[in-house]
Amino acid sequence: MKKYFLSFLFVCYFYTSQHAQEIEKLALAIGQTAPDFNLKGVDGKLHSLSSIKNAKGYLVVFTCNHCPFSQAYEKRIIAIHQKFASKGVPVIAINPNDGEREPADNFENMIKRAKEQHYPFLYLLDADQRIAKAYGAKRTPHVFLLDANKKLIYTGAIDDNFEEPKEVKIKYLENAIKAYLAKQSINTPITKAIGCGIKWKKN
Repeated sequence: MKKYFLSFLFVCYFYTSQHAQEIEKLALAIGQTAPDFNLKGVDGKLHSLSSIKNAKGYLVVFTCNHCPFSQAYEKRIIAIHQKFASKGVPVIAINPNDGEREPADNFENMIKRAKEQHYPFLYLLDADQRIAKAYGAKRTPHVFLLDANKKLIYTGAIDDNFEEPKEVKIKYLENAIKAYLAKQSINTPITKAIGCGIKWKKN
């Protein structure tokens, strides 16, 4: 019995340590102001956070075309935008992947994906990957919820079940948005993003 208990403690310690290390590595901490950007969208235009009028907040989502996790969350990201954009918190999707390493994520395929899935939100390309690095994005999808002053108030996962939307028990992101709009504190401002590792450019 003692052996099993020690094994359990080791697993808990390992998970906690790994999670703590990941949080410590965040380039952008809760409460810090996120950098703005000027990135090309699938509409051929340049977009920034500052160019979004009447925003009460910003939901920056690092995502892509090919990742199974991004595809699994695609409809949920669309639904979140449709639910909260009218309340002043729109989705701004950013593809951080290197299109040479992953051709499915190049700009031409971004345009194709956005049209096929009828994206109602901005879909931008972080061509030099500076924004992903500045925000500390590590996976797709990886969400960063900002307040009206572009300060980070939530980061991490969308919910607790990427495979089965109907079996989701905790809607981390939606709960954070609702709390923010209600001027309440966000109980869980950091969760672990679950997804594919970003395809960084080779040096």
